Amino acid sequence: MATRELTAKQRRILEFIRQFIAEHGYPPSIRQIQEGCGLSSTSVVDYNLRALEQMGYIRRDREVSRAIELLMPGGRRRVVPVPVVGTIAAGRPIPVPEEGEWSAPWEEVLELPEGLIGGKEGLFAVRVKGESMVDALIFEGDIVVLERPPEVRDGDLVAVWLKGEGEVTLKKIYREGERVRLQPANRAMEPIYTSADNVEVQGRVVMVIRRPS
Repeated sequence: MATRELTAKQRRILEFIRQFIAEHGYPPSIRQIQEGCGLSSTSVVDYNLRALEQMGYIRRDREVSRAIELLMPGGRRRVVPVPVVGTIAAGRPIPVPEEGEWSAPWEEVLELPEGLIGGKEGLFAVRVKGESMVDALIFEGDIVVLERPPEVRDGDLVAVWLKGEGEVTLKKIYREGERVRLQPANRAMEPIYTSADNVEVQGRVVMVIRRPS
């Protein structure tokens, strides 16, 4: 695998892909990357995506539109350790870890390139279980990287602790008066409605990682 440093253009493309996935729940098209990064043509985008793929930062399926996956490159310098703290449901909620378990010894630690995470600190990751986010291209076995945000906006993809139920789930969040709607990204599934005081956001998704099979 190549180990050369990323160019400024490649770092800009990676950051745009990361932010786009965090905001929309699915990767951008080549045209959106071109426009979002101010590049001259889609061929320039394709050239740099090929380079990023060769270096192990992304994986592409050219048979599928928008199929860009962020990966963990091996053998890279200047990496940031991100602990995988457990499993989170992307379908039916599962019991949240007991108090203190978030800081327990990690089951594994990801090593993500410093430039890929945009200087964010205090990141942690969970493995996805369930199918409620499949329309956002998040599948069972994927890993989502989260940050503890100072504030959360409607439409953010978050890990939510339902206090009364003692359970945690991965959903998009919307505030609707005194209640909160936790929206799956699966048209076959219904949203969860609960009171605002029953919700504690544990993290906001900043990156989705699908490891090579």
